[in-house]
Amino acid sequence: MIKRFGVMLIAFLVIVLSACGNEETATTGAGGAGEAKESPETVKIATDAAYAPMEFMDKGEITGFDIDFLKEVMAEAGIEYELSNTGWDAMLTSVQQGTEFAAGISSVSITEERKATYDYSLPYFESTNMILFKEGAGITSAMDLKDMKVAVQGATTADTLMTEIMGQGNSSLKKFESNVLAFMELESGGVDAAVADVAIVQEYMKNNPDKAFESILDPENFDSEYYGILYPKGSELKAKLDPAIKAVIDNGKYAEVYKKWFGNEPDLTRLKEELDKAAE
Repeated sequence: MIKRFGVMLIAFLVIVLSACGNEETATTGAGGAGEAKESPETVKIATDAAYAPMEFMDKGEITGFDIDFLKEVMAEAGIEYELSNTGWDAMLTSVQQGTEFAAGISSVSITEERKATYDYSLPYFESTNMILFKEGAGITSAMDLKDMKVAVQGATTADTLMTEIMGQGNSSLKKFESNVLAFMELESGGVDAAVADVAIVQEYMKNNPDKAFESILDPENFDSEYYGILYPKGSELKAKLDPAIKAVIDNGKYAEVYKKWFGNEPDLTRLKEELDKAAE
């Protein structure tokens, strides 16, 4: 009787274990008949949401031109993603390491220096740097800033350009963690001028008409720049997003996003030329 009970117990355990094994396969399988499919991996992307109108915080949400553009690109590529506001320096470091974030988007200019450390997407936005100063300062070009006090955001192309003009280690070139802080320094009279991307300066002037500031472009000293999505070296994401970026620019979605944020149709002539060069 005891032996028979033991045999029956063993048989019962085998049946239970088999049933458990089938349930685990159904919930974690790769998608065969009767199996649950795994959800696609979510790509984590970093930004510095302090560049209105390109990327900024509004009522606790990250918004801006780059954000809407990214949404269209990821939809075109069919990739789920999650966007985090990390700040500028943290974005650069974390994307370079490639452990937490697979990409960064934050008005990042494509430069030869950065190409040594990062991979870039195809270019998606044409920009240049602009000089912001108080009315009556008499500034007519970037060279006028050589012996003045100037504010920039550190580790940006504005920083690079003004370091070349003013000299390495010049204490009159003040570097801040954000353009917001650089503009505040100008407001307080701590510097004579600030240099930043044209879209950032124009948005600041639009939102602060009472500040009595002027701004100028200097194409002789500040060339056109092109923004790209930033990746760690050797990223596989570039090959997936480059066709999506081109499609969004070609199918009119880009123009819709541009008009939403800047109020006019974009001139895509030089951007498309740059796209063709980058794709060669």
